Amino acid sequence: MANNSYSGVKNSVAEPNHDGEFGCSLKDLRSLMELRGAEGLFKIQESYADVNGLCSRLKTSPVDGLSGQPLDIDKRKETFGQNFIPPKKPKTFLQLVWEALQDVTLIILEVAAIVSLGLSFYKPPDSESKNCGNAAGGVEDEGEADAGWIEGAAILLSVVCVVLVTAFNDWSKEKQFRGLQSRIEQEQKFTVVRGGQVIPIPVAEIVVGDIAQIKYGDLLPADGVLIQGNDLKIDESSLTGESDHVKKSMEKDPMLLSGTHVMEGSGKMVVTAVGVNSQTGIIFTLLGAGEEDDDDEEEKKKKEKEKKKEKKNKKQDGAVENRKKAKAQDGAAMEMQPLNSDEGADGEEKKKSNLPKKEKSVLQGKLTKLAVQIGKAGLVMSAITVIILVVLFVVDTFWVQGLPWEKECTPVYIQFFVKFFIIGVTVLVVAVPEGLPLAVTISLAYSVKKMMKDNNLVRHLDACETMGNATAICSDKTGTLTMNRMKVVQVHIADKFYKKVPEPDVVPAVIVDLLTLGISVNCAYTTKIMSPEKEGGLNRQVGNKTECALLGFALDLKKDYQAIRNEIPEEKLYKVYTFNSVRKSMSTVLKNADGSFRMFSKGASEILLKKCFKILTASGESKVFRPRDRDDMVKRVIEPMASEGLRTICLAYRDFPVSEGEPDWDNENEILSRLTCVCVVGIEDPVRPEVPDAIKKCQRAGITVRMVTGDNLNTARAIAAKCGILQAGDDFLCLEGKEFNRRIRNEKGEIEQERIDKIWPKLRVLARSSPTDKHTLVKGIIDSTVLEQRQVVAVTGDGTNDGPALKKADVGFAMGIAGTDVAKEASDIILTDDNFSSIVKAVMWGRNVYDSISKFLQFQLTVNVVAVIVAFTGACITQDSPLKAVQMLWVNLIMDTFASLALATEPPTESLLLRKPYGRNKPLISRTMMKNILGHGVYQLTIIFTLLFAGEKIFDIDSGRNAPLHAPPSEHYTIVFNTFVMMQLFNEINARKIHGERNVFEGIFNNLIFCTIVFGTFVIQIVIVQFGGKPFSCVGLNIEQWLWCVFLGFGCLLWGQLISSVPTSRLKFLKSAGHGTQKEEIPDEELDELDDMEEIDHAERELRRGQILWFRGLNRIQTQIRVVNAFRSSLSPYEGLEKPESRSSIHNFMTHPEFRIEDSEPHIPLIDDTDAEDDAPTKRNATPTPPPPPSPNQNNNAVDSGIHLFLDPSKPATPSTPGSPMHSLETSL
Repeated sequence: MANNSYSGVKNSVAEPNHDGEFGCSLKDLRSLMELRGAEGLFKIQESYADVNGLCSRLKTSPVDGLSGQPLDIDKRKETFGQNFIPPKKPKTFLQLVWEALQDVTLIILEVAAIVSLGLSFYKPPDSESKNCGNAAGGVEDEGEADAGWIEGAAILLSVVCVVLVTAFNDWSKEKQFRGLQSRIEQEQKFTVVRGGQVIPIPVAEIVVGDIAQIKYGDLLPADGVLIQGNDLKIDESSLTGESDHVKKSMEKDPMLLSGTHVMEGSGKMVVTAVGVNSQTGIIFTLLGAGEEDDDDEEEKKKKEKEKKKEKKNKKQDGAVENRKKAKAQDGAAMEMQPLNSDEGADGEEKKKSNLPKKEKSVLQGKLTKLAVQIGKAGLVMSAITVIILVVLFVVDTFWVQGLPWEKECTPVYIQFFVKFFIIGVTVLVVAVPEGLPLAVTISLAYSVKKMMKDNNLVRHLDACETMGNATAICSDKTGTLTMNRMKVVQVHIADKFYKKVPEPDVVPAVIVDLLTLGISVNCAYTTKIMSPEKEGGLNRQVGNKTECALLGFALDLKKDYQAIRNEIPEEKLYKVYTFNSVRKSMSTVLKNADGSFRMFSKGASEILLKKCFKILTASGESKVFRPRDRDDMVKRVIEPMASEGLRTICLAYRDFPVSEGEPDWDNENEILSRLTCVCVVGIEDPVRPEVPDAIKKCQRAGITVRMVTGDNLNTARAIAAKCGILQAGDDFLCLEGKEFNRRIRNEKGEIEQERIDKIWPKLRVLARSSPTDKHTLVKGIIDSTVLEQRQVVAVTGDGTNDGPALKKADVGFAMGIAGTDVAKEASDIILTDDNFSSIVKAVMWGRNVYDSISKFLQFQLTVNVVAVIVAFTGACITQDSPLKAVQMLWVNLIMDTFASLALATEPPTESLLLRKPYGRNKPLISRTMMKNILGHGVYQLTIIFTLLFAGEKIFDIDSGRNAPLHAPPSEHYTIVFNTFVMMQLFNEINARKIHGERNVFEGIFNNLIFCTIVFGTFVIQIVIVQFGGKPFSCVGLNIEQWLWCVFLGFGCLLWGQLISSVPTSRLKFLKSAGHGTQKEEIPDEELDELDDMEEIDHAERELRRGQILWFRGLNRIQTQIRVVNAFRSSLSPYEGLEKPESRSSIHNFMTHPEFRIEDSEPHIPLIDDTDAEDDAPTKRNATPTPPPPPSPNQNNNAVDSGIHLFLDPSKPATPSTPGSPMHSLETSL
């Protein structure tokens, strides 16, 4: 940027003619674009006379645009810069290595290894002569003592390996993400005029001087000055923060800024600033796209504070609005305006950004928590191991043998202590599952890459996994469920109703001419029909598809619309009322030669017909059109069309004679009345062939599909029936937007959640809906507490008006082809082929991510449990870990990095769509998995301990136990290590299935990565054992011993079959683990921080109103009261403000305790218990009781909760259902 402006200045000094070529310099243009409104207009008039003067200075033509010569374009790029904002520099590989080294366990290991190295080189002068206790071992041969350094070196080497692998993974992930970003950016095209031709070019190719066509729904890619506009309104909130739409016109305010959204109208602009010189670019440079995002974090904290203040004033619907998606935020991100003001406070603050940002999804939240818990356990175990080893050694040497501490022996003793320390650290290394985050990233990155092939362009990694939990999809009709190739198939014209398009000679020529003129000028000029790309293909429809259908209709009447457009270019249109969601119609006014005006209108038939007072008859004359004629027309023409799923459009016109003078164009109601109806057309949009099947799959997978459309009810119902959204004999609702609004609002006109709850479970079709309705419906479903699972809603949208709904939804799908930039900006996933069946693929991938992680966990935890127990008991009994540090690191490498690669890249199968969604609070480790982990753990421990304590007898070899400090590796311990690794390898195959399936080999060859990794690990293991020698503490084994090792490993598979025969439902003691964060587990200091981090997914923490709480005696109650107090004390900085969490969490926790006596059948299908296998309709699934509604008292005073707590035990084992006296007591409180 700096050098650009510098060169500009330099040139302007060097030559009188400014920039050599151009009549204005970069500096002039920049200063021009910093002005707004009237100032800008004044500056243009002062410096350039008018916009055309500016165009000629920039050497461009307002009509034909730039010549498009490569030389000219390059010259402009050089002078005024490119339309490209350089992204933040990616981290170099070395930086990533450095980051990977920050891992605490690795640092501890490095220190230990270095100390161990140092000590092994230190030879005490005459420690040989002194007896330093028999623990120091017998006489070591010289070679052995010299090899003492190997262990330290080997540990360092394996640390290097781990670090490089981690860094490489991070690096490739970053690279993928950047690839994704650039792919999204390349997809963005913008329409410009070059050499008189209208062509779409990539946004980055736009240069200063280009004439760009702008229309409803565009996100402006550069700054510019308006040179022709119709009814243009811009949402500039992303730059100014003002939510009102700004009217742009040549007379008042022609300045258009990059990064703003066109909300209405259309027009042309001349580009005056691009890239870093545009307004967005300047902001980005200030933010320093090259700096860290730290300053952002501050902003975010401020925002959160503000939000809390606002939240206090807005308790909306009593449903606390804190289930916001924690979306990535970014300083210069675009922000969509909320539609209804009462939602503004808490609805839309979370901005979306285009820059990669660390996001924590539900899954990552659960995993991080699990990893921390496991890590803590590991830390405790390793500490105990070290303490026991040290104590045993000290007691044995100084007490049992009664030796004094000799000065010369100090190094030897220290060496022992270091060895113990290293053993402790290794236990820790094995215990900490650093592979978890890795597995998630690999799995998500792999899925995202593969989803590209399935036409899903994922903009936010976590969307992919949220999609697996989706329970509802609110889909658009046009273009998603249908092909979006519109065609006029029926028409009512000149008093006759034609079931197919009539021949032109049947209709009076007067009407045909009028009709063609109306269609040609009253459709956006950006809409046109192009010749097919391939011979014999269908014509290409460019622009708005409904308008394409009308233009196609004109062609069917053997008329050429292009000729009329050439005769009346866009500049000659006197006034255009563009289509928007309020008007539901579009009108264009032409000024005739004699000074009279003629207006053409088109729009939804039931709306426009009400404004018609005449209709053209067969003779071409107009006759009066009375309300009863209209009702007749609706019955005879419109309803039959609609019932066949056609969209009905009315075409009309109105003449304003000279005698009346010029009408008041701003009084729309007056203008758009007294029309003369020309014809009504029925436009068909055929259902995509693959949609019915996709919808069937969704319904089978437990996902409800709802259709939300702007079309009329009959059309919508017809299409919904064709798609299979409505099935015969179902109990469902189809509503129109008006009726929907009437039902969900109370007398005061406010939306009530209770009323929405009555409607949405049965609602399948919402027709004639405004964007606000769509948003209300999505919000209502998400906030609803009727079902015990919180609904996860996906929404598809293409129009600008869908932005708020897309943003509100858990996953927003935007259409890649038909979608406007605003919709894409608000979405999480872009469907590159606009096809509903791609959504089903997304669901499949989402569920697959979840399953892959669970598979990995099942494998990982088995290894962890076994390795830690072996190292721990081995160390305590034989004072030396059976698995050496380096071996442990190798095992760690297998199970973390390799296994996460192998198990996280399993391709999805159709069978994933046969089960219901997991839900937000489904534990990561189901009871079946717990059964597998414990079962396999038992098998492996039995084998290893048998080998450890009886191995020497079985194999008839020397015992490896109680070996001296630098003793050579023994066959005994090598066999233990080898068997251990073999068992892991075979268990990895077991881990491929987590729902207790029998056939673990099913589809194994579809996953090449898995096969390669298992095979590769096996080969490396052979090399390590046979040639690893001293560093790996291994000795070569003979073939018989090898066969035994492999056989014992293979036993895992057989044992796995045995485990899967035991029904999970029998094992009552199994608990599931890895839920979302539960309330009482968050210490109060953390709560404060959590509140400011939007990382934590709120939905995760609000574990639902009807939160189920096990009481285990009074002590739990006391903790809770303590937590309540803690909450209250932690509120102090906010001056008595309630935090959103506290309001909906503790309180509901307290007011609706539900008991469960250990063995009684619970009344509510609890998440832990409903597992894949026990889905048989047992008693517990038969009668779900609805959780009690939230009590009206929304404050969490400890006193109030206290009362409940002490009242409740009087009614043990009955959940307080709404019917119970208990409940009424609660409510009265």
